Amino acid sequence: MIGNDLATQLFPGADPIGHELLIDGRPFQIVGIARTIGTAFGQSQDNFAYIPIQTYFKMYGNNDTIWLNIQARGAEWMEQTQEEARVMMRARRHLAPNEKDNFGIFDQATLMELWKNLTGVIATAMVGVVSVFLVIGGVVIMNVMLATVTERTREIGIRKALGARRRDVIWQFLTEAIVLTGAGGVIGVLLGGGISLLINLAVPSLPSSIPLWAVILAVGVSMSVGLFFGMYPAIKAARLDPVEALRYE
Repeated sequence: MIGNDLATQLFPGADPIGHELLIDGRPFQIVGIARTIGTAFGQSQDNFAYIPIQTYFKMYGNNDTIWLNIQARGAEWMEQTQEEARVMMRARRHLAPNEKDNFGIFDQATLMELWKNLTGVIATAMVGVVSVFLVIGGVVIMNVMLATVTERTREIGIRKALGARRRDVIWQFLTEAIVLTGAGGVIGVLLGGGISLLINLAVPSLPSSIPLWAVILAVGVSMSVGLFFGMYPAIKAARLDPVEALRYE
């Protein structure tokens, strides 16, 4: 029995049933075509050929790993079906009651748990990487703002001479730092959205989306970095003596 992919690729426009198919040089007669399954994680589930298990043992030996696909009648039968399969496998392998299973059972819940663990590890690693880049970006922002304070020393002196208070100068430079990092956050969100869109177009079976809370969090963290690392340059600018600032060349 073959999957739908093999049927359409090897016998386009014809009925494959009754024809022969060579597998490792040995002829097999096609007796059935499986119902289309679709894809999982971007991989087609219809590209296969089933042969009798005893024939498989004669061709390849019985030392290879064997996967047995078992389908329950419904979701409510999953646990009972798994237990029946476990009992049959233990009996087939002559395992004593006190012996552990020397085989594994994988169901959808197991695959989803594996997927969650994998994505969880990746997410944890990405948090560490992003934290390092946030610190590096914050230091760069602080250096840029310090250079800006130096270049605008006379402007700061003029503002303070005209009555600007320290908090006015602080908020001026903090606002500039926040706008700068916030713009970077928005650009990052747009790039992430573009990558997500490309994934959806390239691999439709693996949908990708960016929730609104992630967008807000990303922009908020970016602005927080500007607020934190822009504080020192802003305070330094606010503490400048207006007379000395006006003399600065």
